[in-house]
Amino acid sequence: MIARRTLSLLCLPPALARAQRRLPVVGFVGFASPEGDRLTVEAFREGMRAQGQVEGQTWLFDHRHADGDPARGAAIIRDLTALPVDVFIVPGPAAARAVRRATAIPLVAIGLPPVQSDPELFASLARPGGSVTGFASFGEEMSAKRIEFLRETIPDLAAIGVVHNGTDPTFDAWGRLTEASARAQGLRALRLPLASRDGAALAAGMQALRADGAQALVVVRDFLTSSMISEIIAAAMAEGIAVIGDQARFAEAGALFSYGASLPDLFRRAAGYVVRILRGERPGDLPVQLPTAVEFVVNLRTARALGLTVPQAVLARAEEVIE
Repeated sequence: MIARRTLSLLCLPPALARAQRRLPVVGFVGFASPEGDRLTVEAFREGMRAQGQVEGQTWLFDHRHADGDPARGAAIIRDLTALPVDVFIVPGPAAARAVRRATAIPLVAIGLPPVQSDPELFASLARPGGSVTGFASFGEEMSAKRIEFLRETIPDLAAIGVVHNGTDPTFDAWGRLTEASARAQGLRALRLPLASRDGAALAAGMQALRADGAQALVVVRDFLTSSMISEIIAAAMAEGIAVIGDQARFAEAGALFSYGASLPDLFRRAAGYVVRILRGERPGDLPVQLPTAVEFVVNLRTARALGLTVPQAVLARAEEVIE
């Protein structure tokens, strides 16, 4: 029976034969907006092409985005699980945990905590041991360096704002980590937790930061703040507050600086893990990898608008300078 089925496929025109074969499906769940996830989706597709995979011929890609709404993200995960997809790929620990709680379908996650174990997601970096593997991103562990760049550029800096998602325990903890980094460098840290994409609340919070003496703002990136990059930068600039984020697109959108692991690089590398899983390897046998590419981008247009002079010593460390 199997032999006759194989022969019948070989006798069909190529297009019909492909239609009768089930191509593996990769499901992307982004809790941010489509624009917030755009570069990572493009990078993952580039990575799959580099692995010799042809979308629509050797694999299918179903990518969906929750626009900062975790409840919508959970519904997307249910839909993709029911299809079912063969492998999930997600940015960030919130989406990773939501997928892990919903299904045992293999999951490649980017932005995992760079620690030896995370009980809900993996047993250890070297041998994750379950349905999850992926790449760590060194998120808030780099906050001290970001603050150093701000202090070098704003010599009289005394108070710094920290904007973060206040609705998720993980990102609330990341906000507290950044706050601790600022205090360790002798600065007052003023946290601005966000509960939604409410522009009026954001503007009021930024005005309060400025009134309390904040001259700079560190953005803790997650699905909510990623969906609000333009709004956060515009609200900060209206108050004369310099912004630093962890991804190049922050600086490209008007932040003074960005410093962090390259997410597009991690998503390109993640394609290799997805292909290995599709070929039968178990995610629990694939070690969680650490970033190898860190980007520091300086936006001199923003510096001029804020009346700041970026020291040559800071410029010399930048991979990119936006004139």
